[in-house]
Amino acid sequence: MTIEATDDPRLAGHPALAAYPATQQPKKQIPARISAPEPARLSPHGLKATLGGGAAGVVALWGAQVRPSARLDALFATAAHLTGLLAGYGVLVMLLLMARVPAIEHGIGADRLARWHGRGGRHVLTLCLAHMVLALCGYAAHTGTDLLSAARDLLGYGAIAAAALGTALLVAVGVTSARAVRGRVRHETWRAVHLLAYSAAALAFAHQLVGPDIAGSVLAAWVWAMLHATVAVLLLWYRGVVPLRQALRHSLRVLDVRREGPDVVSVVVQGIGLAELRAEPGQFFRWRFLQGRLWRTALPFSLSAPVRDDTLRITVKAIGDHTRRIRRLKPGTRVLATGPFGAMTAHRRTRRKVLLIAGGVGITPMRALFETLPGGPGDITLLYRANNAAQLVLREELEAIARTRQAGLHYLLGPSDASFDPLAPQALRNLLPGLAEYDVYLCGPPGMADAATAALTRAGVPAEHIHSENFSY
Repeated sequence: MTIEATDDPRLAGHPALAAYPATQQPKKQIPARISAPEPARLSPHGLKATLGGGAAGVVALWGAQVRPSARLDALFATAAHLTGLLAGYGVLVMLLLMARVPAIEHGIGADRLARWHGRGGRHVLTLCLAHMVLALCGYAAHTGTDLLSAARDLLGYGAIAAAALGTALLVAVGVTSARAVRGRVRHETWRAVHLLAYSAAALAFAHQLVGPDIAGSVLAAWVWAMLHATVAVLLLWYRGVVPLRQALRHSLRVLDVRREGPDVVSVVVQGIGLAELRAEPGQFFRWRFLQGRLWRTALPFSLSAPVRDDTLRITVKAIGDHTRRIRRLKPGTRVLATGPFGAMTAHRRTRRKVLLIAGGVGITPMRALFETLPGGPGDITLLYRANNAAQLVLREELEAIARTRQAGLHYLLGPSDASFDPLAPQALRNLLPGLAEYDVYLCGPPGMADAATAALTRAGVPAEHIHSENFSY
């Protein structure tokens, strides 16, 4: 349910108190954001066009070398060459998507990249297996042997044996990433297996350089080698050099750990020259705390407040072993933070009025945006969905921001299986007349985010005006 508060002191302790009316006068003005050079961003359309052009080039390379033949072995070989080239290119694309290149991350969003990576990975693995089967069948048809004998003969070639091992590693990565398996595997284990993809790519590259499609042309071999070298440099730079440089330059340490509610804490991290990071509200870092077993894993947590006074703040809910250990962080603990990442920032805004929707601990990036998005009285509205008032996080801060900015704040309380859904299309339209003219920023658990997105669409909000990022591990 939604209850709007007034400044009546008798209602100050009401458990479902929503925010402050738009007629309240601000006590002080929020300082304007410090202007910084706009970071480079590659749009989703631009990236798709670039990757599609690369795939077309691969097909053209294959087509230029095709020799038409009706023989069975030649048909198998031709299909094997095409699937092999596309599989090799696909592996490069998958690595590029996860290279954490800022222009790609900031323009597209890490969650969308992760989804593309997941879907693309399944297609790449299918191409690898198809290439292997087609090549085996083509060799068996050419030599007149059975498949088992053909496989034994082919594995006698070093480059082919390397490709077979690389394919086996990709299968291991794919199996541990399958939805039925992923939820039963510890994140640390999944990550360790996922790193095998780098070895698989290296083994596949060794195989491709001696294959007829690449080795038969000096130009093709040079272009193929340059593509691999470029992706390798991007991976080493943005996943190795940049994090190390940031760690040395900014010297991050835990300043304070504050309890915000049941199983929720805020961690304040202090460093040097943090304005250089150009972190925007709505973005996140990947954090690694060098204490106890926390150092083993880096997980994404959004900033729950703007960067100020050389401090960063995250707010974390204990939902697993790693996040539970964060509550025991000690001041002075060294921190490695890579980022910022994420595209759910003010640059996506296209409308004057903005609706922020948060569910659970998804309030963290919304709280930062609630404070900093430019707007006059009534332009910014925040809806905070929770089962009950005890689950509301950062409540005092949200209400102070609402008072200061004359912004709308509504707590939508009640169990998710209640008969009344406060995020239903009609409920949203009743709460915000003219909803179709809003930009909407959304962050919450995957189920809630999917349901809210569907409701917003049915309520008339164009899909391109709904901006969300969410992660599940």
